[in-house]
Amino acid sequence: MMIPKVKELKLIAIYLYICDIYDSELKFSCQRFSNNNQPEFTDQEVLTIYLYVMHTEQRLKIKQIHGFANDYLRSWFPLLPSYEAFIMRINRLSEALRHLVCVLLSNNCPADCQVDTSVLDSLPIITCSGKRKASVAKELIDKGYCSTKSMYYYGLKLHALGYYRPKHLPFPESIILTPASENDLNAFKQNWDTITNRTFYGDKIYNDTGFFKDIKEKNNSTMLTPIKEVKGMPDNLKQMYKAFNDLFSTAVSKVRQPIESLFNWLIEKTDIQRASKVRSTNGLLVHVFGRIAAAYIFLIFNS
Repeated sequence: MMIPKVKELKLIAIYLYICDIYDSELKFSCQRFSNNNQPEFTDQEVLTIYLYVMHTEQRLKIKQIHGFANDYLRSWFPLLPSYEAFIMRINRLSEALRHLVCVLLSNNCPADCQVDTSVLDSLPIITCSGKRKASVAKELIDKGYCSTKSMYYYGLKLHALGYYRPKHLPFPESIILTPASENDLNAFKQNWDTITNRTFYGDKIYNDTGFFKDIKEKNNSTMLTPIKEVKGMPDNLKQMYKAFNDLFSTAVSKVRQPIESLFNWLIEKTDIQRASKVRSTNGLLVHVFGRIAAAYIFLIFNS
């Protein structure tokens, strides 16, 4: 069975793109020091099949990806290994996929990004519900609470810092993973508190007046969040400030709302939020970074 000509051209383009990046950068993330350091079925072919099928055919499970390759891509990849061997090979490339995401984001920033304005938020990656006992990737995950789903869960948080783009989805400047219980403000302090000359837009979890006063003095950076109600404030003062507070909070929320749309787009394209099928630490990293890579290769090859 064959694939249409337009898809063949896309397969070739993705393969050449992966080969170029692999030879210059990715190979250092997955070097082998064994007698099998040059397998007949190459890492470049593994990555191409994984990203192409997920990106072009919207088949998101590894079994579906391997099945499609076996049915439609045999003439392109005659040495395609068994399903079990394919899983083992892709899981060995978790660090390569992490690095590939960095390359995709750093090399393809759109020209309309406002580099002095950023939006930020986090997305839960769920390995199992909080009612069950976690058994996968225990060194990476823990138990957290997702307010949008009103549920406890085991898993990760994906924290994204994105450049603001008027009338478009934000473009990620930086993506980090933390255990599910990590507070979003702590993640900011550990990763992004040295960024200078920037205006950040976040939700109420980032409200820390003292900390961001210091950031303003040191880095000339400002965090804007919806105004948090002060406990114990007299009702007459609440009414006095209500109109201003509501207008300011609405304005901030309007700017930061696209980061939620970015997460919804990622979920729609890749089902990144559901990681209940992963069975190892490397498998979880492949699930996250492989899907982000497939999503942004989608943007690059459809722009």
